[in-house]
Amino acid sequence: MSRNKAKQTIPFDGHFQALASVAKTLSDENRLRILMCVSDGKKSVSRIVEELGLSQPLVSHHLKELKRTLLVNVERSGPFIYYEISDKRIIKILQSLSDLATDLLARRETF
Repeated sequence: MSRNKAKQTIPFDGHFQALASVAKTLSDENRLRILMCVSDGKKSVSRIVEELGLSQPLVSHHLKELKRTLLVNVERSGPFIYYEISDKRIIKILQSLSDLATDLLARRETF
């Protein structure tokens, strides 16, 4: 490699803390399941609980984390609170990560 070659710039340079925070939030299987659940529209906590078969306190905890990292939008309507995915690009990113994980695991020889 030539010394004169320009240093490659990482597009998210300076945003590593935010990236790490989102990645940490995405590192939980239940949060991923909740994101997929709310990716097709607004849902109440009780509907998410019903669809995923998780406890209400667990779903509420994970929704708090998803809200903290801005991955879900929250809307109050009377006594109900509805959640939906904040950006459709999240689904594309999760699909890309899933494809990458599948490819990497297929190449793995030992654990």
